[in-house]
Formats: sequence, structure tokens, C-alpha cells
Amino acid sequence: MITEAHSESVPVCPFTTLVDARWHPDSVNAPHAPPPGIPASRYHRHAPPHLIMTFDLFDALPADPDTPSATEPLGPGAVVLRGFARDVDSSLLATVDQVGAQAPFRHLITPGGLRMSVAMTNCGEAGWVSDRAGYRYDPVDPDSGVPWPPMPEVFRALAERAAASAGYPGFAPDACLINRYLPGTRLSLHQDRDELDLRAPIVSVSLGLPATFLWGGLRRADKPARIRLAHGDVVVWGGPSRLVFHGIAPLADDDHALTGRTRINLTFRKTR
Repeated sequence: MITEAHSESVPVCPFTTLVDARWHPDSVNAPHAPPPGIPASRYHRHAPPHLIMTFDLFDALPADPDTPSATEPLGPGAVVLRGFARDVDSSLLATVDQVGAQAPFRHLITPGGLRMSVAMTNCGEAGWVSDRAGYRYDPVDPDSGVPWPPMPEVFRALAERAAASAGYPGFAPDACLINRYLPGTRLSLHQDRDELDLRAPIVSVSLGLPATFLWGGLRRADKPARIRLAHGDVVVWGGPSRLVFHGIAPLADDDHALTGRTRINLTFRKTR
């Protein structure tokens, strides 16, 4: 996993097909306390100076409940639902903390022995895990030996509602992977193809710092479009676009009102 700030030898870790991101070394053990109201689990102070930029201040404003979310098509069977999750953002973030208290965020180890830099946890009937034995979905948290926390109703309801709004009624996710991104981390282009049921869509929720979503084609060589995702945006893709290559460009740094210098991503999947 790498950032643009590093040029030394880099561990490359498949996540689904491939993920690469690395903490900037100054941000790994940040000693600074978070601002009032921001849990330490979601706050990190340091980032490479060249990645610091100011994002749209309106990202921190609550959504107008009387204004419907805009829907932007990405491709056949794929849309961005702008601001779709903002009406429940506080509940989502509080629930992330609750899940993290039961199944703490951790940095998984690849089969080759490398430590992944993106902090991850799961909830639902299965969780995505990686260790010396390989990459897989597992109903048991390998750190605790007990099942992952059940999927909270606020998570499930949002995923089902977003999928239905995107043209996928009846979506029944059984897994939610929760990723915690720091400034500089990224996901290289990859396909989500570890799931047994590829008929079901992927529902991906962005919270906190904005990100640049890379939306490619069915071949890795296809040049991706760059789509800005803000707090509360939800991307849903399936059907002809289910195996489109996608990723996240290196995350720029700033303070978000709800998450500090952090981006939280919820990815809902039907694994079987």
C-alpha cells in the first residue's frame, strides 16, 4: 500500500483484487488529541504537507431535508446519489464507533506477511479478512474468535434504500466492510469480485473528508473518470457495471466537522 509521498519499496496488497495505500509516517502515532466532539478513533492530525488543501466548506453543512438528493449516472447500472446519507450521518458515525468498540479497527496482514495501512473492521454475517491463509469472507472475527457484530439497522436500512433508489430493489446485504482512511491513502484500480453473488450491487457510502473516486471500465487499462465524492454521497453500481475497475486517488488532508482528518467508507455487499 502506498501514497504519492513515498518512493521507497512498497508493499502491494490485494483488497478484493488490489488495494494500495500507506500512512504517512508522521500520521501513524499522532500524539495530538482530537478536537472536542470527535472520537479519537476517527481523528488523525498529521499528513504530508503537500497533500493539505482546503475542501468545499459546504461539505460540512447539513443537508436540506426539503431538497432531494441529486442522482448522477456513472454508467449502465451505476449512479452517484449526492448527499443521500446526510440525513443519517450522525447516526452512521456513532454506529461506526459502536462497531469499532466491539470489533476494533485493525491493520490486516497479507498472505505475504505485509501489514495493510488502511484500518478496517466489519459487521454483518461475514467480514472480509486477510492473513497468511489468504483473502476471504469469514463469519468469525479472527482477532476475537467470535462472530462479527450484527449489521446495525441504520446501516441496513440505508443500504437497502440507496440500492432501491439506484434501481436495485430487494438488495439484502450480508456484509459491511468499514474502512478508515487517512490523508495520503489510496485504492488503486480494482474489481470487487470476491463475492459469490455478482448479481447484487455494491453500495458504497462516503463520510468525512471528500475523495476523488476513480471510475474506469471493464479493463484495467481503461482510463478512469475522476468523480469527487463528498460527505454523505453514496455510489451504487451493479448489472453491466458490476465489475468495473474503480479506486480512490490519494486522499487530500483537511479537518472535517464530524470526522477530523479522516474519511470513513461503508461498503455493503451480498457475499453469497
